[in-house]
Amino acid sequence: MNQNRPTLHRRDFLRGALITGIALPLAGSLASCAAGGGGTTSTGDTGSGASKSADNPFGVAAKSTVAASIFNGGYGTDYVDYAASVMAKQSLGVTASVSAITNIAQSLQPKFVAGNPPDLIDNSGANAIGISTIRSQLAELSDVLDADNYEGTKISDTLYTGVTAPGTLDGKFLVLNYVLTVYAVWYSAALFEENGWSVPKTWDEAYELGGKAKAKGKYLFVWGKEAATYYQTLAIASAIKEGGDEVRLSLENLESDCWSKPAVQSVFTAMKKIVDAGYFKPGGAGTQFTAAQAQWSNDEDALLYPSGSWIENEMKKQTKSGFEMTGAPEMVVSSSPSKPYEAMHSTAGEPFVVPSKGANAAGGKELLRAMLSKEAATNFTKTRLTPTIVKGIVPSDGFGSTALVSQSKLLEDAGSNVFSWNFVDLYGMNQDQLVVWNTFLSGKSSVAQLTKGLQDITDKVKNDDSVTKVTVS
Repeated sequence: MNQNRPTLHRRDFLRGALITGIALPLAGSLASCAAGGGGTTSTGDTGSGASKSADNPFGVAAKSTVAASIFNGGYGTDYVDYAASVMAKQSLGVTASVSAITNIAQSLQPKFVAGNPPDLIDNSGANAIGISTIRSQLAELSDVLDADNYEGTKISDTLYTGVTAPGTLDGKFLVLNYVLTVYAVWYSAALFEENGWSVPKTWDEAYELGGKAKAKGKYLFVWGKEAATYYQTLAIASAIKEGGDEVRLSLENLESDCWSKPAVQSVFTAMKKIVDAGYFKPGGAGTQFTAAQAQWSNDEDALLYPSGSWIENEMKKQTKSGFEMTGAPEMVVSSSPSKPYEAMHSTAGEPFVVPSKGANAAGGKELLRAMLSKEAATNFTKTRLTPTIVKGIVPSDGFGSTALVSQSKLLEDAGSNVFSWNFVDLYGMNQDQLVVWNTFLSGKSSVAQLTKGLQDITDKVKNDDSVTKVTVS
């Protein structure tokens, strides 16, 4: 389990935890969630000690020190130390004191109350601070995007499309999510080449591939009980590609017929055909998820597995030598979907904030600038085999990772056709949905029963007045 992503990613799909205000993707969608009746954000004292210039866009004092509190999760903290060393080499000679912490809220909330927070915070992990509670104390970060990186290119021009959306609240860019998660259908390129198989682009092609797999004594898919909703993630992405943003918005806004949309039903029906054909390996509802994943990555019992890009790192000790893990876009239903086959589900995570009342908030921004340099971003990607929001970093050999190479290709092919959603995590639905999906994948329920089960879960949230709803547009 990747414990370093606090809001939108895998840990929440397994735990069903409610996420905090950062996970809301669209500017202007948080008016009802503002702390204290929606106070405005203040840039506050930036801790500047010098005139601003192209080389010093935030006016940070030369040779000053930046206090950074970094979540010590799956990514560790040394990548920030590395960025600090890159920053220190610049003409200003700014250095950083990096503190590794795990319980962000318990450790740092009192500092916000006292008015002496750190200059930069990686607000991650299960105990992250709710952004809505501190948003009025956060510096806007639009000037970071407008600044040139250390290589002389405007930072906003170096980032993947859409990565600033999760951290933009009411039109203000307050949270910089540093790590990019790519969702895909993963497979062994070596196994496919050996058997002359093509990666399916449609659900009909997937069904045909299931027959070929069965002829080889293999299955098309495998699943584990804690990760049954990975197939919900696959289904939603496929349905959005088929039916367009209408499908995404219907789900996000908890509409009474959201799971009955034609595009959703077409995907569910295609999945049911594969389940009924016996192309899912039996017993997933009683199998621990990493054991199930090893049946795919090590034993090659199944051909395909839907997951986020953490899968390579998670299964690196249980992946067959020469496997050549590779990601492909989610299947579409028809030959004329609303979004192209290359469209993909991806989102940014690992949220960094700069408190406006930090002693050296300008230095906090400078450290972010260093992290977004090509040198620092390359170091992160090479050592974690995970892309940052900085594009063009992954070399042709992917630092030896076929999965990383494929992620870069997926992002390049998708272009601006990248989407995501938040309602599952926002409203803590995952635990209930796991029951419904384990039953369906086991062949014990119909499409109608799957649809009703998911709609009942959605309606329960919608009709609960104690749950603050967020309208997405």
